[in-house]
This record gives sequence, C-alpha cells and structure tokens, in this order.
Amino acid sequence: MSDVQVLAICGSLREESYTRITLERALEASADTGAETGLVDLRDYDLPLYDADVDREDAGDAATIATRVRDADAVLLGSPMYHGSYSSPLKTALDYCGFDEFEDKTVGLVGVAGGSFPVTTLEHLRSVCRALNAWVLPHQVAVPRAHSVIQDGAFVDDSLEERVATLGVRAVQYATIEPDPGTFEGDQNVGA
Repeated sequence: MSDVQVLAICGSLREESYTRITLERALEASADTGAETGLVDLRDYDLPLYDADVDREDAGDAATIATRVRDADAVLLGSPMYHGSYSSPLKTALDYCGFDEFEDKTVGLVGVAGGSFPVTTLEHLRSVCRALNAWVLPHQVAVPRAHSVIQDGAFVDDSLEERVATLGVRAVQYATIEPDPGTFEGDQNVGA
C-alpha cells in the first residue's frame, strides 16, 4: 500500500493538543501499513477567515492546504469539541476546500473532548463531508475526557489507542474504495 497517501488535518491550535496526539497516532498506524502520511497542523499556516469574494490563491496558505487535500487518497479530520461542534480553524480550512478536494475522497473522523463524548462534533463533520460527496468511514474516533486517557503525550487507555490505530488502518484500506453515487445534499450544495 505504499502508493496510498493519508493526510490528517488538525483543527486544534493548542500547543499540547490532544487532537494532534490522536491524529499522529492514527497516522503512525497508517504508516505501519506502508502508506505515506502527512499532517496539516493549522498552527503552521496563514489561513484568514473564509471570504467567498477572495480567491483561494489570494487567501494566505489556503491554496496550499487545498492542494495537499486534493493530492491525498484519504484524509483524517480531527477537531476538539467547541460548543457542541468542531473548531473554527478546521471550519475555515474546510471552507477553502470543495468538491475538487473532497468528492469521492475517503475521510476518517476524530472528535476530542475535555468532557463527555464529542458526538455532535463527529456528526457535524460527517454532514460537511457528505455534502461534499466524500466517502466517510463508518469507523470514527471519539476521545472523551481527553486529559484522563492521554497523559504526557501518550495514550493510557489501550482500547482507545487501538480504536485510533484502527482508524489509521481503515483510512488506508478504504482509500481507493469506489464510492456510491453522489448524495442529494451534494447536488444542492452550490454555494450562495
């Protein structure tokens, strides 16, 4: 599977990000299968708020991120749960992408929370990906109470770490899946 490229996008800007640690573990599992991996750490990119009147090429590093997503065979999206949804940095990155980047792309989801399960974070990301006609893996990762399951940069919950590693493996296994026909939502998503 060395010709498969898996890219993760970290929607957390925190220095000691549990989301980043989780994505790095998933990418490690992808790499163990022979895939090439990469991480888009949004802290390292100039990404202004999305403005539909500004061309992507004139919006900081937006075009670079879009190219990296487009070139990947599978994408892992990771976000902390903010107010019951996903983070604004990830929202901005996704807004600069579209069908050219995500249509028929295999996508895996990671939601991380300081408290209870980040279910709505995962649901909202799944809805966005479905609207872009991406193929979202059924297997997803919820990391509740992150401070108690990740300590000193490592997982202390073996079953959760196995679930994260499984996401990385599934991203590679399904990177070349033939997707189903597009969704109604995708056909109607033409922008305002």
